[in-house]
Amino acid sequence: MQHRIVVLGAGYTGAVAAGRLAKRLHREDVAITLVNPEPDFVERVRLHQLATGQDLRPRPFDEIFAGTGVELKLAKVTAVDVDRKAVTVTGVAGADGADGAARTEELAYDTLVYALGSGWHDGGVPGAADHAHELASRPGALRLRDRLAALDAGRPVLVVGGGLTGVEAATEIAEARPDLDVALAVHGALGDWLSEKGRAHLRKVVDGLGITVHEHAAVDAVAADGVTTADGRTVPAEITVWTTGFAVHPIAQATALELGAGGRIVVDATMRSVSHPDVYAVGDAALAIGPEDKPLRMSCASGVPMAWQAADAIAARLAGVKVPHVSIRYFQQCVSLGRKQGLIQFVTADDRAVDRALTGRTAALYKELICKGAAWGVANPTAGMPSRRRRVVTRQEPQGRTRTGAVA
Repeated sequence: MQHRIVVLGAGYTGAVAAGRLAKRLHREDVAITLVNPEPDFVERVRLHQLATGQDLRPRPFDEIFAGTGVELKLAKVTAVDVDRKAVTVTGVAGADGADGAARTEELAYDTLVYALGSGWHDGGVPGAADHAHELASRPGALRLRDRLAALDAGRPVLVVGGGLTGVEAATEIAEARPDLDVALAVHGALGDWLSEKGRAHLRKVVDGLGITVHEHAAVDAVAADGVTTADGRTVPAEITVWTTGFAVHPIAQATALELGAGGRIVVDATMRSVSHPDVYAVGDAALAIGPEDKPLRMSCASGVPMAWQAADAIAARLAGVKVPHVSIRYFQQCVSLGRKQGLIQFVTADDRAVDRALTGRTAALYKELICKGAAWGVANPTAGMPSRRRRVVTRQEPQGRTRTGAVA
């Protein structure tokens, strides 16, 4: 019988894991099912571009996984039972080409790869869910795109959050719509996570784009016409964009999996659940420990190496060979500041800024290459990997149980 591998989520991590598994293992030995509600890959790191009216290249999964043996199931995950080793999904209406009705079914698995990622997080701030826009999903970016397109010149737009997403969103909007009054509200000082050189360049670009920065402005309420900060300031906004953080998909919280801070699945160095060895978690959904015993941050920079590690570990264990392990570390933080400017902040292995930084047009081109490389890695999941696959066999064990072993 084929070993059933189910991958939940086809973002950067899920798509990479599925493709890598297909390359590592013989097709007749495994059945790989990739569950995702959308038929196309979403370049999440470019959603701020989509929101400002730029069109992104479509990347259909049926083309990406053609000939790999990976089966794409267009559905939403509604439940995971890690004790019964089953996933409940509801198909996307009309995805099967039948009568258009959504159908609920259960998928059994032998190995599960949980890659459901994260979505936007309003932090419980009153009014944020009702009045703010998010950039963590394609539907959210498209809604913001429509609002920005309909906005008259001179109207105020406020981005809340001074991290990577907030800085990229504010500069992209200001560059694409110089006729708008764009502002950025940050909890601390602008770019306080950067080196001195990085902060200086960020300030120069922000000032050049005419962005008003409200520093030390913790927002504690959002209304239809603006926000109120903790120190009593009122900042007007026709559109508020909320980028203060992400929350993991809530499905894991309803399972018996051991969870850590923020509901992330606790995994070992091979991305294997510490409580359920048949489950692997990658990307934003996983709580993995990196250099200096610090949790890896939610990012594409963390997620893709996590997917490589999980896929290689699964293949090795099914093949009965030594499990490879490569430490995941950081090298840089890449920030786009519109289409013409960028910032590459070099960091230590545990993600702390160092003095070196690349700025300007060269940094913008560097960031563009990083984004294209990440998308290419998803669109070509088996490129550049050795063609030799490992064989998986299943042998009968006492009391009717089976154990997976292999012949290399």
